[in-house]
Amino acid sequence: MEHLPFDDTQDFEDATRGLIARREPNAVTGTDGNVLWDNDTYDFLDGDAPDSVNPSLWRQSRLNAIQGLFEVVPGIYQVRGFDLSNTTFIEGDEGVVVIDTLLSKETGAAALALYREHRGQRPVKAIIYTHSHADHFGGVKGFTTQEEVDAGQVRIFAPEGFMEHAVSENVYAGTAMSRRAAYMYGAALARGPHGQVGAGLGQTISTGEVTLIAPTDEITTTGQEATVDGVHMVFQMAPNTEAPSEMLIYFPGYKALCSSEDATHTFHNLLTLRGAVVRDPHGWSQYLTESIDLFGGTAEVVFASHHWPTWGADRVVEFLSLQRDLYAYVHDQTLRMLNQGLTGPEIAEAIELPPALEKAWCTRGYYGSVSHNVKAIYQRYLGWFDGNPSNLWQHPPVERAKRYVEFMGGSDVVVAKARESFAAGDYRWVAEVVNHVVFAEPDHAEARVLLADTYEQLGYFAENGTWRDFYLSGATELRDGQFGTPTESSANDVIGALTPTMFFDALAIQINGPKAWDLRIAIDIEVTDTGERYRLRLANGVLTYSSAKQSGEPDATITAPRRGLPAIALGGLDPKHLAAAGVTIGGDTSVLKALAGVLDPGDKNFAIVTP
Repeated sequence: MEHLPFDDTQDFEDATRGLIARREPNAVTGTDGNVLWDNDTYDFLDGDAPDSVNPSLWRQSRLNAIQGLFEVVPGIYQVRGFDLSNTTFIEGDEGVVVIDTLLSKETGAAALALYREHRGQRPVKAIIYTHSHADHFGGVKGFTTQEEVDAGQVRIFAPEGFMEHAVSENVYAGTAMSRRAAYMYGAALARGPHGQVGAGLGQTISTGEVTLIAPTDEITTTGQEATVDGVHMVFQMAPNTEAPSEMLIYFPGYKALCSSEDATHTFHNLLTLRGAVVRDPHGWSQYLTESIDLFGGTAEVVFASHHWPTWGADRVVEFLSLQRDLYAYVHDQTLRMLNQGLTGPEIAEAIELPPALEKAWCTRGYYGSVSHNVKAIYQRYLGWFDGNPSNLWQHPPVERAKRYVEFMGGSDVVVAKARESFAAGDYRWVAEVVNHVVFAEPDHAEARVLLADTYEQLGYFAENGTWRDFYLSGATELRDGQFGTPTESSANDVIGALTPTMFFDALAIQINGPKAWDLRIAIDIEVTDTGERYRLRLANGVLTYSSAKQSGEPDATITAPRRGLPAIALGGLDPKHLAAAGVTIGGDTSVLKALAGVLDPGDKNFAIVTP
């Protein structure tokens, strides 16, 4: 940490510039009185970093905890510190264009209320989803309603592919992602110097209602333009960067560039710790080059969906260039060493950033890290297998752990030796070996205590906010038991946006194959308002579907409008429930019970640090 320029206060000047008002107190509650967001719990972030927090992460968290309504330039205003992400207001002739809506309806509404308190009751004319992650669309119903959008009063812009990716990411693997996200954001950790201090990209996620309204306007090409309420917008497509569906927006009238989540004040994730498809750092760097070519020298301010803006044409180009060079360097050097035969972990230990990138605050690994991003690049190109035959067919974790512990002389011996390593400060090694004891003997009290203490020390050292949260969440569950999944992204609005085929795919991944081996079921789905017709077929333990004309009669028929299909996902296959939801069932209804009997939904409380 000694090489970092802690005397550079420019970020603090930028993060407080243009402050109009704070929300006091800044706690958002639901209709039931439960607190869904409380930025005031970070008031402890003051002064120098304590020994239990990495000084660099402490600095970043202090910046992220700065909350309120800010003027970016006259006519552009941001609310920060109301959720993991920011929301931005672009004032038009009469109303306002909103960029990103936070994660929850409740925090979105609170942000809009703060804006209107100080800028007047301007109507929302348009909403822009910059990309397909829930913290950028989930609060939409805090700003508008489905009825206003249907009536044409509010337009919603999103990049091509938005709905497919927004829905599929939160449904297909949503259970596992949400469980791991609880670790990633330290959802169950106490706020404080020995607990959660922030996640690097923002402080944490709110726990309110995730909502979704489908876009009315799809952006498909770079250079596409639109004007709403006098606000002129020029779009730049950036798919498969921070999100599969993502775009940047330039506002010529304000000489302002919204960099979405492709240029923020951190090294972002190439593979988020909650899990996702590996992102493309090479394409990411190229899109930032394109941003510089298109808007560099003209843009006088760049603001993003997280963190604080950067002002001045020269500083804008410098900021975008540093971000571009970071993604390009790590990508290129990983490929160089990969082709020399190094594996992902070996490259992660060997790689060094050039001094200009190492010392820049905006390239530090607060959210993504050089270590796990290098491994993600390796995975993107070569997959999970490192080429060593010994890793081709390993025992699963529990069986491997039992064998390791036996070879090492038994659990008590391993723990005794690990204590020596703990005293020597070799926490990485203690975590590896004592984890084997916990997986071999989950009730070994001394091992659990030592492993929890080890995770705690690793968390205290971590510069990366999500690494700290993972380590301290692991320690918490070892000591106090599992805390489950406080926030689930597969909300009703998200499930309600499933297309018929996406719904069938979501149903298919829940089939318990072995239980369904001997079942043969055919169900026709008729979508009344679109004229679509599908045949679902369950055979050989797999659910398939086709829209082609089928021979033979189905066992049962389900007839419903497109918006009625989610009733099946939300309420199950009980005929009485479906009938109450306006879904008509024909034929042999017992096959629905048979199908329901082989569905195996995910476990939102599955174990992570224990077997």
